Amino acid sequence: MWNKLLHVTVDAILVSTFLAGVKRTTGLQPAINKIQNKEIRGYLESYLNFGEYVLDSAILIMNNSSYFERKQ
Repeated sequence: MWNKLLHVTVDAILVSTFLAGVKRTTGLQPAINKIQNKEIRGYLESYLNFGEYVLDSAILIMNNSSYFERKQ
């Protein structure tokens, strides 16, 4: 049971981070303003903001690592 919960949690984080990356590179994002329920909209905003946080953290770690380099 715990294994399944952990798996679903990690998958949700990966989807949120993927959506943050799509937003950064293309400008496309889910139309959460079309959700009429304020509570659900708030949860979804928090979920997407967490993806932004994870993406920012991953970029920070990669910038400080010698295993990654910028190519232009």
